[in-house]
Amino acid sequence: MSTVPASFRHLVDDAARFPPGELPLVEAVAAHRAHRTAPYADLVGPFVCTDEDLMAVAKEASGTGDTPLEVSVVITGGAGGIEPAVRYGDRSPDITVTAVEVRLRAEEDLSRNALRVVRACDDCMDDENAFIEIGLDGAWERALDVVADAGYAAKLRTGGLDSYLFPDADQVASFITACVDREVAFKCTAGLHNAVRHTAADTGFEHHGFLNVLLATRASLDGATQAEMAAVLENREAGTLAGQAREFTPEQAAGTRRWFTSFGSCSIAEPRHDLIALDLLEDA
Repeated sequence: MSTVPASFRHLVDDAARFPPGELPLVEAVAAHRAHRTAPYADLVGPFVCTDEDLMAVAKEASGTGDTPLEVSVVITGGAGGIEPAVRYGDRSPDITVTAVEVRLRAEEDLSRNALRVVRACDDCMDDENAFIEIGLDGAWERALDVVADAGYAAKLRTGGLDSYLFPDADQVASFITACVDREVAFKCTAGLHNAVRHTAADTGFEHHGFLNVLLATRASLDGATQAEMAAVLENREAGTLAGQAREFTPEQAAGTRRWFTSFGSCSIAEPRHDLIALDLLEDA
């Protein structure tokens, strides 16, 4: 039986190659293999890399394990980059591409861009999933409609190296509500290393907590208003949040994670240690 509670299984996608961690590829692949054989293995999702790194990741993964390395590929070149990444994964014995992640370009008509992306996915994808990063500017809800109609997932950027990349609680609540209303699963990326909302000591940036996002998703499913969800996202009381997460029934955990699938983190240790400190994960 897994030592990782259902609420947190495969919650943390391993984005060690990305800022601010930027671990060298050789070290990142080796560390990922170690995570996937550790007692907390069920906390960890796929290895995240760009399409530009995909061949090098496959080469590094060769001969390092009994099973192919599961990879989620961030597409850097728009819709045209999806098919080459998926086809390379199909041919490689050393990796399995489980998903592609595509950011919509900053266009006036985001829905048209979303349509190009989903058509490219439809043309080449079988078992893989697509996470389409929409952003929260412009007519983003129309773009989300396109994603919903195609049956793919969404991606929300929750931080980065500049303050403008951090959406506020109302924006995140609006995004979660929109996804739940449309039955669109979503993942988050950047700035979400810690369980609870906090102000970063070095930058002063307001970081969302992944536990806050999890509980806000549950609140949305339970019919909370956007204001109530924003309050959950702004809650800094770690003990209160942990207590609420601890009370999840198996059905609530599964229902919540059906929609909030994961978040990418350049550190596996930080979210793991936070969960241990909150008595939500065993210190194995």
